[in-house]
Amino acid sequence: MWFDIFVIAVGVSMDAFSVSVCKGLCMKKFDMRKAVICGLYFGLFQALMPVAGYYLAASFESLVVSVDHWIAFILLSFIGGNMLKEALSGEQESVTDEVGFREMLILAIATSIDALAVGVTFAFLQMNLWGAVSLIGVTTFCFSVAGVALGRKFGSWLGNRAQIVGGIILILIGTKILLEHLGIIK
Repeated sequence: MWFDIFVIAVGVSMDAFSVSVCKGLCMKKFDMRKAVICGLYFGLFQALMPVAGYYLAASFESLVVSVDHWIAFILLSFIGGNMLKEALSGEQESVTDEVGFREMLILAIATSIDALAVGVTFAFLQMNLWGAVSLIGVTTFCFSVAGVALGRKFGSWLGNRAQIVGGIILILIGTKILLEHLGIIK
């Protein structure tokens, strides 16, 4: 069962990993403190959302399942669109490596909404909830820190276009989530 939970952890951490790559793309130089902050936000939310889904399974499932893809799509498209707008405006300060509370909170929520559904499924299985969500949180933390580092490496190759690529990636992630939930792609 722990292998299955690890596979789930890897799966739910992929959106956070992709967004972490985007954050790394925007960094002028690698900053381990900022990478750890990204990892903590994403890891914490990926762990908390299944707990929320677990405890609210009966009453919350139908509401979340019916709109989670729209929420993720809207939030990620909004952030990605803002990144594109800033990058295309030509202003130098558009490429930022900031990991401010508001932006990280929005990104963490947007990338962890699907984890609510994981928590709902956990509610119907006989398992150690706290062990499972700890594994999900640690896995997401590790993938997110690695994503920032990889994004930074590729960011040096892309130069000023890094924020454009990051914005496009965020919009594509949101679109992918939406299309998967609508059954258009698998």
